[in-house]
This record gives sequence, structure tokens and C-alpha cells, in this order.
Amino acid sequence: MQLLYMMDGIDGENAIKNPVAQLQKSFDNTRELLVYILYFITEVSRYAETDALKKANKLLPSTSDLNVNTKISGNKLFWKIIENDSFKSAIIDLKPEKLIDKEMLKRVYNKMAESEVYKEYINTQSRDKQNEKAVLKYIFTDLMLADDVFTSHLEEYFNNWDDDCELMELLVIGYLGKPNGFNLQEIVTSEKWEFAKTLLISTFNKRKHLLELIKPKLKNWDSSRIASVDMVLMQMGLCEFLYFDSIPVKVTMNEYIDLAKAYSTEQSGHFINGILDSIHHEMSEKGTLNKIAYVSPRTVN
Repeated sequence: MQLLYMMDGIDGENAIKNPVAQLQKSFDNTRELLVYILYFITEVSRYAETDALKKANKLLPSTSDLNVNTKISGNKLFWKIIENDSFKSAIIDLKPEKLIDKEMLKRVYNKMAESEVYKEYINTQSRDKQNEKAVLKYIFTDLMLADDVFTSHLEEYFNNWDDDCELMELLVIGYLGKPNGFNLQEIVTSEKWEFAKTLLISTFNKRKHLLELIKPKLKNWDSSRIASVDMVLMQMGLCEFLYFDSIPVKVTMNEYIDLAKAYSTEQSGHFINGILDSIHHEMSEKGTLNKIAYVSPRTVN
């Protein structure tokens, strides 16, 4: 959607020459952001030993300096993550350590060390699986995501943060639940990549036909005054109606209503639903809604 929106607004010398490559780059950026966040969580956990060493090496260390609890450095989930082959390969490939701000890392660790959640964790003798997961989740949700300074840090290095922040929350929580179930070498499966690529190409290549079906339903609306993102979403939804035979119409309708609410306005959701429903109803009555699988030419004309 975001790429089609960009393509709709620029042309000439500024036009995107290879949209499929741009789409791949977007997925790569999302992967890089995910790996960095996971790496930062592990570095916060690892910092307990760094903190203990620094305090023990003070000229006149106090009793508390000599007894820093490093339980989190032995967190079983932490070790499961850093020993995961996919995670290790992603670290070698993307080198997230180059972006680590040591003061930011120290800031998050200190906030964790002062929290009641962490104190309760280190004072619990056992290593319960749920507690091991809960403390890493706490680092992410309560100490990283909830900290404006940290999110500003992400915005500085990742221009896709604003678009991907909600997705990151889902992906990171999912990863902490089952790290061995993720392949960090590819952010999406080959099946999902094929769907995204085909939707991009088909929506763009068929845009004239799609607009011919949409514009008569706008009635008194001036199409030039309708939000560009709404027009893009209607084209994508109608494209799924026509060329994606494996997707039920109802699923498409619900998906694009949610996208409109998330990226446009609450009213846009109702508006897009009304237009798509009207087109669907008319085509169904005429018997012209015969879904076919779109055969992609692999290029955007």
C-alpha cells in the first residue's frame, strides 16, 4: 500500500524505476529493524555482567558493588536466542552492534535494575520458563517501547520505525515466545513474498481498469478530492476481488476496512467498504465477478 501510494504521487525522473526491488528493500528494512531490537534486548540482559565487573573494579567498591546480581545473564531464553543459528547468522550479516548506543544501553539497563519487576525476578531462586520470558518481554515493552528517548533512537537509525512499530511489537513478542520458529534470514515466507509482489504488480498494471470500475461508484464525489491513500486501498481491494482466486471477498473487505482505519480515517473505512461492496454487489448480479488468478509479467509497466 505504501509503495503504491508513493508511485501514485511521483512520476517522470522521480518515478520508482523498479518497484519490486523497492518492495524487497522495504522487507529488508523491516528485517534489519527486528534484528536490531532483538539484539538490543539481549545486550541489556548481557549488561548485568558488565555492570557487575565495573562496580567490582571500583577503587573502593561497596558491599552492593561486590554483589551485583547477574541472574539475567543466565536467563534460559536469552541463551536460547543468542545460540540460535538464525539469530547468529543475522547478527553476522547485519552487524547491529554498530548501531548500539552504549549510553542508551546503560540507560535501559539502569531503569531495569531499579524496577520492582526486575528486583522480584532476581530475588526468585528458581528459573521458571514463564518468568524467564516475562522479564525479557518487560525489557522490550516497558523499558524500550515505553521510553520516548529509546524510540527516538530507533527513529534516528530506522526511517521505517513509524510504519513498522506496531508490527515490531507483534513480531518481537512472537519471537520471544518461540525463537526457534523464526527464520531471521527472511522476514516473510516465499509464499507471502509472492503474494505481496503479485499484488503490487497487478494493482499497478491494472490501475486503469480498476479506476474504470471505481469512478462510477463515487457519484457526487470528486475523485481528485478523495484521499490518495483511499483510492489506492480501493484499487488494491478490487484487484483482490478480480485476480486473487484464493482469497474470499469477505476477507478482502474486512482487511481493507482495517487498513483504511489504520492509515487514513475512521470515515475512510466506511467509505471504502461502501464503494467495494457496491462494486461487488453489481458484479455479482451481472455474473461478472469470476475470480481468476493473475499471471504476473514480473514487471510493472
